[in-house]
Amino acid sequence: MSALKLRLANPPIVEAVVDIDCDMPPTLNLASLEAPARDCFRDHYPKFQARYVQETKIETKPDQPPQMSVRKGLEALQLLHEDGKQLVQVRAQGFSFNRLAPYTSLDEYLPEIERTWRLFVGLASPIQIRAVRLRYINRIVLPTEAGRVELNDYLKIGPRLPDEETLTLASFLSQHAVVEAVTGNQANIVLSSQALEKGNLPIIFDNCVAGAGPTAPEDWPCILEKLLSLRNLKNRIFENTLTEKCLKLFQD
Repeated sequence: MSALKLRLANPPIVEAVVDIDCDMPPTLNLASLEAPARDCFRDHYPKFQARYVQETKIETKPDQPPQMSVRKGLEALQLLHEDGKQLVQVRAQGFSFNRLAPYTSLDEYLPEIERTWRLFVGLASPIQIRAVRLRYINRIVLPTEAGRVELNDYLKIGPRLPDEETLTLASFLSQHAVVEAVTGNQANIVLSSQALEKGNLPIIFDNCVAGAGPTAPEDWPCILEKLLSLRNLKNRIFENTLTEKCLKLFQD
């Protein structure tokens, strides 16, 4: 499918994420970066929130009651646009750029991704890049007839029943992990159903592609080349997952 055909009038993207995972300085204290990060990104991302992760560990030993410990740690500093539709994340493991709907195209956001990445490099001094990811979360609402939908009309891959005469699909979750032979890029493709909504069936199509390999943080041309390669893979997966009938849902 050409890039032109993929310029959908109403793309089903609810969130697009660029993750750049890095080896960070061993002495990095993420909490100490809050004030400089807020100053650094304030002009375009005036809102701030911290994201925490909580880990629960249970240890069992013979003849002793289980011992539980809980650890809560700072995972990311999030800097948001005034409208909350776009944000930059300074993470313990690197950098993220998130764009919520409405989404236009990666080309439109690339200058801002580069600008904010360079600010991140000056702020956090990453040692090297380990991996780059593009993740697109799509929400596709399929029309039903009498509460039923023929998934094969809309999905080229997905759930298949062992007995379609006597079994009715109530919900599904399917996942494919693949590797692109030429580039070594990887993809994780997840399709899952949600509860009926106004008589229609919402589907979540999580399309995540990633490329590994050490890259210097200052080498934006190399990062850009990787992003464009990943976009190419992401687009091919999108095209080869949805039927023409499904794609027409996004053209009106």
